[in-house]
Amino acid sequence: MGSDGHERFRHMIDESVAGPVQEEQSLREHLQACAPCQEYLAATHRVIAGLGGFSFAVDPGLNAKVSASLRLRAQQIKATQPGRRQLVLSCVFALMLTAVGSFFDLRLSGPIASVFDLQRTQVQQGLIAFWILPSLCILLLFPILPLLSAGGTNQEERNL
Repeated sequence: MGSDGHERFRHMIDESVAGPVQEEQSLREHLQACAPCQEYLAATHRVIAGLGGFSFAVDPGLNAKVSASLRLRAQQIKATQPGRRQLVLSCVFALMLTAVGSFFDLRLSGPIASVFDLQRTQVQQGLIAFWILPSLCILLLFPILPLLSAGGTNQEERNL
């Protein structure tokens, strides 16, 4: 068999170390008949077994610095996240703005209707559709925003 066949099977042997391969049956059949690939498989297992016992000593000072750095970063992240009280206050403030703005918009529907020669109900329906409902939808997003921003922070932390 040419070197291309052996390379293909050696690649499959390398993949089999990490988990099951797609062509496992053909790999088994090849290994039964090919001594060089059997040797390659045995060498791969020896290398992995040797790496299993590999260890090194870590400088305790370095370990302490890394732990302190991680604790500091966790405290910084926690300090930047809004508290529950701040979240409740911003939701109440947004609700008040939505209610007051909606009230004034509906009160102004009469003068707006007369300026544009429309019926008052048409203007009110337009205000409800294009002002009040979007305001309420945005208001409903306020409690979710900290969760979304926390998810973004966690994603950034995973990338570091």
